[in-house]
Amino acid sequence: MNLVAVMGAFNKGHGKCDCGKCKCDQGWYGDACQYPTNCDLTKKKSNQMCKNSQDIICSNAGTCHCGRCKCDNSDGSGLVYGKFCECDDRECIDDETEEICGGHGKCYCGNCYCKAGWHGDKCEFQCDITPWESKRRCTSPDGKICSNRGTCVCGECTCHDVDPTGDWGDIHGDTCECDERDCRAVYDRYSDDFCSGHGQCNCGRCDCKAGWYGKKCEHPQSCTLSAEESIKKCQGNSDLPCSGRGKCECGKCTCYPPGDRRVYGKTCECDDRRCEDLDGVVCGGHGTCSCGRCVCERGWFGKLCQHPRKCNMTEEQSKNLCESADGTLCSGKGSCHCGKCICSAEEWYISGEFCDCDDRDCDKHDGLICTGNGICSCGNCECWDGWNGNACEIWLGSEYP
Repeated sequence: MNLVAVMGAFNKGHGKCDCGKCKCDQGWYGDACQYPTNCDLTKKKSNQMCKNSQDIICSNAGTCHCGRCKCDNSDGSGLVYGKFCECDDRECIDDETEEICGGHGKCYCGNCYCKAGWHGDKCEFQCDITPWESKRRCTSPDGKICSNRGTCVCGECTCHDVDPTGDWGDIHGDTCECDERDCRAVYDRYSDDFCSGHGQCNCGRCDCKAGWYGKKCEHPQSCTLSAEESIKKCQGNSDLPCSGRGKCECGKCTCYPPGDRRVYGKTCECDDRRCEDLDGVVCGGHGTCSCGRCVCERGWFGKLCQHPRKCNMTEEQSKNLCESADGTLCSGKGSCHCGKCICSAEEWYISGEFCDCDDRDCDKHDGLICTGNGICSCGNCECWDGWNGNACEIWLGSEYP
């Protein structure tokens, strides 16, 4: 909207706009002809009409004239405005540059709204990552920025919820994906009634204790086994109940993800996802998967059947393809075969195209790298569908069947 239109809207009925300035009718004055010369209101009534929501007359930033606030702009800046002079854009001026929002944003009612790549109360800080990378880091598993529950600043989410105790709020997580309110039988932020008192809240989902079930662990379950007996049955030869890939209920495992046939077995001991590479190809297309292990076709070998036994290139050609950036063959931690590195089997944690990655750098949970719910890719966990978290320890998929 241009200035003429603005002034016309303000002085409508009380004056005319001439070259961007109001010429007021008799009996009216002000920049927008908004103040009557004579007032038929009592001072008490006038002041009452000028009070803001905190009962402060003109927000202590102006004077009251016949029920209307005249904001203090003696310097002619026009930075104090609003019906009750509640907006003070002087708050947006950077102390060092003396510019509005440091010249990197726009001010609205005393608050800076920064351009992409800038942040801070007065847009004084520049991000060291691109806007695209910032958005990517703030995108939650469901594709929303900070799960629509927070604000993304320089690749980090600030969740809207704040816990008055100073601990985690009801809403938390790297992308604000966890909402503890979903675990409460009746929502009361000052109550500890999580999961009806019969379970633990894990990122907004209840993990029920033995003998209880339901979305909020509200239903008792009849089971003749003790909790210890139930866990023992679900453990089998694994260190964890259901091999860390399922839920144990009365001695029986329900494997994650519900309905995924790739995870199976009495104790969820078989995980055929381990036969897939990062692109989802099973055993490199050169074998079949059996209980999480590749059985390679003749002429192929490797954990994922990715290496051909016969090679049609010279040894020199092969070695050239296996050299890392510093010229070392397979980073000194493997052997070269047909242009691809085969990392040392003795050092199980060595991986990567040039054996330059250490899988011990991947986060663990319950003693398992990536909690067994993802693939360690050069120090970072690549979680399978439905899982999230630095160690893929948070289940965000569909509910248990």
